[in-house]
Amino acid sequence: MKVVIDTNVFVSGVFFGGPPYLILDAWRSGKIEIIMSTKIFEEYLETGKELSHKFPNVALSPWMQLILSNVKLITVKPLKNQVCSDPDDDKFIACAISGGADVIVTGDKALLAVSGFRGIQIVTPRMFLDHYLARK
Repeated sequence: MKVVIDTNVFVSGVFFGGPPYLILDAWRSGKIEIIMSTKIFEEYLETGKELSHKFPNVALSPWMQLILSNVKLITVKPLKNQVCSDPDDDKFIACAISGGADVIVTGDKALLAVSGFRGIQIVTPRMFLDHYLARK
């Protein structure tokens, strides 16, 4: 299953645990495939570096290395029109469409509000665990 992971889920999994960590662990163990664009990777890196200053005991580097070796980086076709109320979130939808992802996992209300756009399900980390990973 191809999945796009929003930045808030990625950094929550790396720095705080809980359902976002379980999703990253499922990816690490090969249960799901994460796809991303260069813009998403850059946002992960920027946000991760900011949090690394606040939480110096958390190692971001192994996760970034895992991304570089275990993520399908795709070329994204831009959307013709804005979809989310926050235009910065459209990069996740564009990535899902261009990469053929089934699901976007996020805690972002602007993204959650457009679930179903072009058949893409947009769900919270808990919903993803309960409805997608529980089947595996």
